[in-house]
Amino acid sequence: MEMFLMGLCLSLLGVAVSALTFGVATRGQRAAEAQPAARKVAVPAAQFFVADEAKPAVAARVPVEILLAQLEQHVRLEQAAAESFLHLPTTDSLHTRTKSPLMN
Repeated sequence: MEMFLMGLCLSLLGVAVSALTFGVATRGQRAAEAQPAARKVAVPAAQFFVADEAKPAVAARVPVEILLAQLEQHVRLEQAAAESFLHLPTTDSLHTRTKSPLMN
């Protein structure tokens, strides 16, 4: 019974210390979240003579056929690399870089 009470006391102490350190660690975030809400600045409405600089940039559209061709080329290169490794498995052939442009 004494060992059970000792284990229970130590567990409660561990939970209390964990809760205390969590509260200290998150106190700075709560204060930082509260401050920007109080400092909102009113933005005037755009006039007709003001250039609209907030337009999002339109990404260049690439045709699907080109993307599919690149993907097929990548798959062919990877399959060729796998077949060459199966034909002659070496450590060097396993760690060589692929010639595919799609690798990061």
